[in-house]
Amino acid sequence: MSSMQFGIFSVSDLTQDPTTGRTPTEHERIRGWIAMAEKAEEVGLDVFAAGEHHNPPFFSSSPTTTLGYIAARTERLILSTATTLITTNDPVKIAEDYAMLQHLSGGRVDLTLGRGNTGPVYPWFGKDIRDGIELAIEHYSLLHKLWREPVVNWTGKHRTPLTGYTSTPAPLDGVPPFVWHGSIRSPQIAEQAAFYGDGFFHNNIFWNKEHTERMVRLYRSRFAHYGHGAPEEAIVGLGGQIFMKSTEREAKERFRPFFDVAPVYGHGPSLEDFEQMTPLTVGTPEQVIEKTLAFRDYAGDYQRQMFLVDHAGLPLEEVLEQIEILGTEVVPVLRREFDSVRQAGVPDAPTHAARVAQAIADGTQGGEQGAPRRADAAPSEQGLRDDFDTGAAIARQAGER
Repeated sequence: MSSMQFGIFSVSDLTQDPTTGRTPTEHERIRGWIAMAEKAEEVGLDVFAAGEHHNPPFFSSSPTTTLGYIAARTERLILSTATTLITTNDPVKIAEDYAMLQHLSGGRVDLTLGRGNTGPVYPWFGKDIRDGIELAIEHYSLLHKLWREPVVNWTGKHRTPLTGYTSTPAPLDGVPPFVWHGSIRSPQIAEQAAFYGDGFFHNNIFWNKEHTERMVRLYRSRFAHYGHGAPEEAIVGLGGQIFMKSTEREAKERFRPFFDVAPVYGHGPSLEDFEQMTPLTVGTPEQVIEKTLAFRDYAGDYQRQMFLVDHAGLPLEEVLEQIEILGTEVVPVLRREFDSVRQAGVPDAPTHAARVAQAIADGTQGGEQGAPRRADAAPSEQGLRDDFDTGAAIARQAGER
């Protein structure tokens, strides 16, 4: 595996194919995910990431069940999430579920935490959306502790206290799953990732490069502020969206009907305008390579590149074709080109084996990892909230320049 990881992610939408009028069933889409993951491994991709939703028109309400099944059918693929809802899920259950998945997959698991983008989910799980950021802070503070301390005593605002609690199973090899904090627009989440020295995944599929650059720069600067290393040592992941054919004209003619009525961005800007404004690339494999390589110009050297390929009602056979092209024609070139320009000292993408080796070298296996190294950066809830305010102010100032 090269120093970067490449993969696919899905939000699990059930969308009508505008060219045939047919909407796949939930069962067809669920089985389609399995086929997508198997194809991803077959063609040499590194990661498959499952979204989490609890409302129609999405089907992925139980990512760990799905990923556990995929783990049994693959040997090398890293299993991740496009979002694990840190706000509405109980961190105790997240700690159990993903540690179990670690054991079942032989360590081939990490997760991307996020707040989600569907407001009604909060009351369904007994939470208030107005507490979204607060829940993200408090719940992750507890999750971080549950994976690192054999016996946990904890009191917070948003769930009942824990006394003498032990999370089971313990993380595989005493090393918790790697955590990415995912955000599209919230500087507080970039701040949280930096605070713990975790990864920051900026799903930039809807945003211009200037916004992405600000968010990644904020995370890198705050990562250094907390004493985890130089800004370029921070761990960054990016999203992207692609549709490929042998000619640009063919790609645009085929994809345009899907784009125009897509649930998220349909009925808005034209396909050409959206391509201009965001990382979406609809064209040839060479055009995808060229645009993706340009992400480094504003995000710096980074560790993970994920692509959305199954959105907006595309039929499964066409999605599998996209994965085939991605794995055989696009990613080999991206690996080679990114590696050829990578600066010295930039860390490789995180893997379980490498993190276990590092923990043994650091003498932290089964204990505290990822805590801020600065003495004045103790992870208190209030201190983190104050720092979030600072980070948000920095991001606002950057946006005003």
